[in-house]
This record gives sequence, C-alpha cells and structure tokens, in this order.
Amino acid sequence: MTFLRSIALTVLLTLPAAAAKLPNIIYIMADDLGYAELGSYGQKKIRTPHLDMFANEGMRFTQHYTSAPVCAPARCSLMTGKHGGHAYVRTNYEIGAWETHRGQLPIRDKDVTIAELLKERGYATGAFGKWGLGEVGSSGDPLKQGFDRFFGYNCQRHAHNLFPKYLVDDSKRLTLKGNTRGLTGETYGPQAIADEMLKFVHANKDKPFFVYYPTVIPHLALQAPQNDIDAYKGEWPETPYTGKSYLPHPTPRSAYAAMITFMDRQIGRLMALLKELNLDDNTIVFFTSDNGTTFLKGQVDFEFFNSVNGLRGLKGSVHEGGIRVPLLVRWPGKIKAGSVSHHASAHYDAMATICDIVGIKPAKNTDGISYLRALLGKKQKKHDYLFWDFAGYGGQVAIRQGNWKAVKKNLRKNPDAKLELYNLKSDHAESKDLATEKPDIARRMERIMLDARVTPVIKRFRFGAYGK
Repeated sequence: MTFLRSIALTVLLTLPAAAAKLPNIIYIMADDLGYAELGSYGQKKIRTPHLDMFANEGMRFTQHYTSAPVCAPARCSLMTGKHGGHAYVRTNYEIGAWETHRGQLPIRDKDVTIAELLKERGYATGAFGKWGLGEVGSSGDPLKQGFDRFFGYNCQRHAHNLFPKYLVDDSKRLTLKGNTRGLTGETYGPQAIADEMLKFVHANKDKPFFVYYPTVIPHLALQAPQNDIDAYKGEWPETPYTGKSYLPHPTPRSAYAAMITFMDRQIGRLMALLKELNLDDNTIVFFTSDNGTTFLKGQVDFEFFNSVNGLRGLKGSVHEGGIRVPLLVRWPGKIKAGSVSHHASAHYDAMATICDIVGIKPAKNTDGISYLRALLGKKQKKHDYLFWDFAGYGGQVAIRQGNWKAVKKNLRKNPDAKLELYNLKSDHAESKDLATEKPDIARRMERIMLDARVTPVIKRFRFGAYGK
C-alpha cells in the first residue's frame, strides 16, 4: 500500500460510522470556459453565484491545466490519465461527414478509464453531456468504457446546436420535443442533460456513485433560454453576430453570459440535491474546463469579458490562455473552506487523485500524480514537469518545469521550429522569450520534450520529431 493511498483510507476510516463508506465522486467539466470567466477567478461581468459559493466552501487551484487545448484530446487524457505525449487521441479526429454525427476517433478497448476502475470498485457510473471519444457501438462507446448510463451528445459536432432534434439516451436516440435547427426550440439540450444527471444522483443515493458531467456550455453556438438572455439585456452595448461560422445572434455578449449563468444554476441545483439527500458531506465534487476560451471573436468577446485575465493565447494554443483552466474542489469536512492551492497540476492527474481517494490503484503506465494531499492541506508531491503534445493547429509542443515554460509551434510546416522559453513567475503573459538568454535551460527543456513523447499510433497525429 502506498503512503498516499494509506492517507486516503485514513480519511475514510476516521469518518463517523454513519458516513464511513466510499465517497461519491462528481467531476464537472465545462466546455471552452476561460480561466477568468468565474467570479472566484476575477470575473466582473458574468454572474456565477453558485460556483462562487462552491469556491468559498472548497479549494481553488490557480495553476491547473488541461491536457490539450481542444475537446477530444482533453477528454481522452482526463479519462485515461495520460499526457498528450502518451495519449491515444492527440487532436480532434472526426469520423464520417459533418452532418452524420458519427462522432470522433474512438478510444480503444485496452484504454482503461476512470469509470472502469470505479465500476470495479462498486460504483454506479454515469456520464451526462458531451462525450467525443467514440460513437455508439464503437470501442469508445461510454457504455463500453465503464459507464452504466450515458445521456447527452455522443458526437462533438452534434453539440454545436444546443436545441438539437435528439440526444443520445444510452445507445438510442431520444427525440426532443419542438426542436429544429435554430436559435431556440422547446427543449434546451443542456437542461435535459442536467435533469437526467440529477435523476441519476437521486436513483443511486444509497450506493457510491461516480458522475461525469461534461456540460456543453459555454461552447458555441450562442444559445441560451430566453429568460437568461433577458437578464443581461441592456447591460452592455451589443454588435450582432451574423453567423459566419455558427448560428447568428442579435446580442452575443448577453447570450454568452447567459449560457455561463445557466450552467452555474444547474450546478446550484446539484449542490442543493446533495444536501436534500444528505449526501453532501460524503461527496467530493470537482469543477474544471476542457480548455481556454474560444478564439472566435465576434461570437465570444473574450477581450470584453477579460476571459483569460492577461494570459497569452486562447483555445487551440499551448500558451497559458489555451491550457490553464479553473479547478474548484469541494468536500465538506475534508477540504478547508475558502482555501487556495498553487500546486501545478493537470487533467491527467484526475485518475490518480480519484483512485487515491477510494483506495485503489490507477491504471498502469499513466502519467498523473495524485493531488489528494494538496486537497487535504498537506505537503504535496510535485511533477518533475507537465507536458503537452498537441497535433492540431499546426502541431505544438510545450513543457512546464517549475516556473519555466517552453513552447514549440507550427511544427508541421517547420519541424525545426525555434523553441520559445518563458519564466511564468515573472511573465505569466509569456511576452518575453528568454531562450537566447538562458541557453542551458532551453536545451534541457528541448531534451525533455523529445524524451516525453512516443510515436502516435494514428499517423495523422505525427508531426515534427514524429515525422510524416
């Protein structure tokens, strides 16, 4: 038994007898939510009262990272505990024509997920939201990857409309009432998903459960219930979005803020249900985002909202604005209320952390380090480095070691692209390249970049040192 696992078991064993059982685990992942789009991270315009209370009652991480700056690889790394240099999925990989909704590259049978490990431990497991790791019936089907229940968007492309004609209900399509492809409809997809998630919690209140809630908000298109939009109307000047990439919207700022406030309200409903069912003290809840704010200005006014608070880059970039994301964790009686952690961590640490909490081993050959000790306010083991290998947007690689951050970009066109080096302690905006001034550090970082990577199984994920 490892020392960290013994700590986890000690926590469980010291609980009162009535609560001495495996904790429920809820992992919430927002979609394209920027680092500074919650009140607890400095947001001034968008209202997030429930998540702000969540932060006040738990721990806020200041240096948490996604594993990749777009949807599918971020989800793959989260579920399988591997960084981008080892993960199977390394950028979005669409299956079939756009309108077929056949999903993305499926993860494999041999890829072990958090859900599989928890199911073996006796957990009821449910996923509600955007999956993106394999269509129904494929090896990546959530029902084949450890989940007892799935409801939502199996395909990421399908999730570009929040008033969809159908959602996937386990393995079948459930038609939603009154929806056509447009700004509005009778059934708001995220509402239906939240409702099913809450039903799952209620149905499994007498056994340990794992809820994975990858909400589709605030990813485009700009669609929200009208009453949520009306709550923001008139607060700011608006320039209508004409719909060049996604559905048009007359008040894009209000719509974007409304989507985030809607998401916040669903999390408030969840927290209220946990209290109602007397599950609150025995449930640990994580909240994060899959990557930074979208770069599609005109649809999302990231400058107006100060979405990444001065960080460089947005979604699709391995600079800080694309990969640094919020992480809030709440566990009453275990995590100190209102605490802050500056521990540098990543999504691929989730498997190790959750396994540590429940006293089981993570899958073999994973890259994560449990941050349970940080959650408990104890001295935390640190990563030697954090690593990103992203096959999209020209091919990008990044590494963070201590306060040093190295980046290489556009490696598909230029395999010998220059390494950029930044000191995040003094330059969180990554504005001053120090590679020439610090050649020894630059060389060390470049060596680690090469050593941390293995050749991708999928040829289209190969670039730079991987070759064509």
